[in-house]
Amino acid sequence: MTSRQMILGMQFSGGYGAAPGAWRLPGANLNSYTDMDQFVRYAQAAERGKIQLLFIADTPVLDVDLDHHAPHHMIDPLLILTVLARETERIGLVTTASTTFTEPYNLARQFKALDVISHGRAGWNAVTTSDPAAAANFGATIPPRAEKYERAHEVIQIVQGLWGSWEKDAWLLDVDGKRFADMDKIQPVNLQGKHAASRGPLPIPPSEQGQPVIFQAGGGSYGLELAGRYASGVYANPYTIEDARAQRQALRDAAKRAGRDPEEVKMLAGFMPTIAPSRQAALQRRRFLDEVVDLNQRVRYLGAMIGLPLDPGQLDEPLTADQLADAVPSPHDPRSARALEVARQGWTLRDVLAHGVIDYHPVVAGTAADVADHMRQWFEAGACDGFSIAVDSYHDGFDAFVDQVVPILQERGLFHDDYEGSTLRENLGAHEQYGLDPRLTKPARS
Repeated sequence: MTSRQMILGMQFSGGYGAAPGAWRLPGANLNSYTDMDQFVRYAQAAERGKIQLLFIADTPVLDVDLDHHAPHHMIDPLLILTVLARETERIGLVTTASTTFTEPYNLARQFKALDVISHGRAGWNAVTTSDPAAAANFGATIPPRAEKYERAHEVIQIVQGLWGSWEKDAWLLDVDGKRFADMDKIQPVNLQGKHAASRGPLPIPPSEQGQPVIFQAGGGSYGLELAGRYASGVYANPYTIEDARAQRQALRDAAKRAGRDPEEVKMLAGFMPTIAPSRQAALQRRRFLDEVVDLNQRVRYLGAMIGLPLDPGQLDEPLTADQLADAVPSPHDPRSARALEVARQGWTLRDVLAHGVIDYHPVVAGTAADVADHMRQWFEAGACDGFSIAVDSYHDGFDAFVDQVVPILQERGLFHDDYEGSTLRENLGAHEQYGLDPRLTKPARS
């Protein structure tokens, strides 16, 4: 049995699943986008499987054509997680909130309130916003990248300062002495940056874990530095083991440069499983899920990935021998080699696409053992510290992963048998922190 075990998070995106056609699957609750009872059921299934955390990705914009697709994002992540906090006991509750268009006091208050309500299970995925349509919802435009990240550093530090503005032993509740709290230990923070500021204090005591755990999901050198300085968990989107290992090492190096222990930063690789009794059944499920997407556009995109001018009229045919001879994977897209590998197996273009070769995360469409094998290969190669699981459809995908894949991982010693504690910080293995991190003495890059 290995001493190192993976951390698992399960993603919520929209109301139905990671696949665009998830809302059409037989048996799916068509109202689950707004049905909190459904999300409670999914969350309780994940907790039954001892999954460490739930994650709601979010961008504050309607960014999809609703004619055929369900929304990408939830109706309101913090409100949904507050519902789930009351119906679960151990699983972590993490969501995204923008440092670009949200003031630090609001962020600090909302996330610490969730942390108290959940008894120490909240996490904040602190990211910048890059979508101009999202900016327009706030009557603004996207700032230059350097300015966005300069503000992000300020906002995170102010939020953490506010989280610590009510000291751990300030809440007295002394009935005989007629003292509710010690106001000498609840003080303004008076933090002023170039882009953000807050006086404070927060009117909220610490939770069982002290304060929420910071996560991060940005890319590039600016996002890397943000993650290295503040994050305990990082959502990453590598497509190959080699890329994943490089990203994980870069994160660890960034943490070390910031004065932290590299072991504190856990990288969760995105992964999209489709679980079925057989590989053929999984592929058939994927074909059904793809019926709402523009397959003609995807065929053309696939052609660009492998250097061929593909015609959508070839959708239900495999590549010809001449096409295979001419195909070359694009050096600019890490998914291209996998796409060509699948095409060379003789599948039709529809089936090549059903294998998930142009999806955002690696896809495994197969049995529970196939899914577990992929996870084991990546984890034992040092490509990640765990996975952020984006199941194709929630209505049966959560149960399938928990009841079929998790037992295999546990039998192989790759995943824990029970929660380490009652808080997200304990179950993630995150360092103890209350308020600002005193180790971060070097100034952040502006």
